[in-house]
Amino acid sequence: MKKLSLFVLFCLVSIITKAQSDIDALLAAGVEDAERFANDYLAPGTNGLMHSMNANWFNTADAKPLGGFEISVIVNAASINDENKMFDLNVADYNNISFPDSSPSKMVASVLGENDPAIFVDVEYEDAIFGNQTETIELPSGIGEGSGNLLPTAFIQGALGLSKGIEVKARFVPKIETDDVSLSMYGAGLQVEFTKWLPADKLLPVALSGLVAYTHLDGSYDLTESSGIDGENQRIENDTNTWLFQFIASTKLPIINFYGGLGYIKGTSESNLLGTYRVTNGVLTSDPVVDPFSVTSEVASVRGTIGTKLKLGFFRINAEYHLSEFDSFSVGVNFGFR
Repeated sequence: MKKLSLFVLFCLVSIITKAQSDIDALLAAGVEDAERFANDYLAPGTNGLMHSMNANWFNTADAKPLGGFEISVIVNAASINDENKMFDLNVADYNNISFPDSSPSKMVASVLGENDPAIFVDVEYEDAIFGNQTETIELPSGIGEGSGNLLPTAFIQGALGLSKGIEVKARFVPKIETDDVSLSMYGAGLQVEFTKWLPADKLLPVALSGLVAYTHLDGSYDLTESSGIDGENQRIENDTNTWLFQFIASTKLPIINFYGGLGYIKGTSESNLLGTYRVTNGVLTSDPVVDPFSVTSEVASVRGTIGTKLKLGFFRINAEYHLSEFDSFSVGVNFGFR
């Protein structure tokens, strides 16, 4: 669970811990350049994570009656396409970064990709003693093929029927706290079945409903021991918030059912590099950089869903697939009563 849930923190940590000299040089070149690179590097990963976080909010359009409940263990995964693994680094967008071979731009790895072979850039910075200096650094790779081309998440979820076709839901990841990491994930949803309001509800072979769901992730990673840069209170803090609006249709059969729908995901993920970093400019001087930058990525995507659910008494299992900017799939093991 910890390995699955800490992906978004890994994204930023992979930049910070790549090498002390690389981060020194990148920050020395200017916070604006470091922020621009970090934003392009991280966005595919955080966007994919937001899609993964929003799978399996429902497994039927048929709302539970008053007192009906279901407890679920859910595993989701968003798929990584080749276009998510690279981004175009155009040196015209940077102030102090260029390629050693004078190329105007190159496709370089995002946090989801890998530079193979390695890609280097020249970083210019001003040294107080020696004047204008240039240092060559290797750009960080991402997770590459090590992820299996998947961005996983996992939740424990509960659903409770109220009345008149109304069902409330909640999901969470148990809070994780170690010496370096703090992380929590939670969400809440409201599903309303429209067909429950019709006089012939019991005779209809299908159910139709709507869902609104909110999911939140926040986490921090203490970089004091791992950044390799002198300073104080160094850390990464992430705040991710998403909304899902979904129309759902499903069959109403005793054992095997099929469901699907059309939805819209909207979300924002903000990662802040905080603390004091003393960047070395030459042998004798260092400039403190405080709370260097914040990077943000956003998603606003339509998605289509298809799924199936098997019900055997108190035990149910469902599987579903979503078509969107990041396709995703999910499996849920459910225990319930209605």
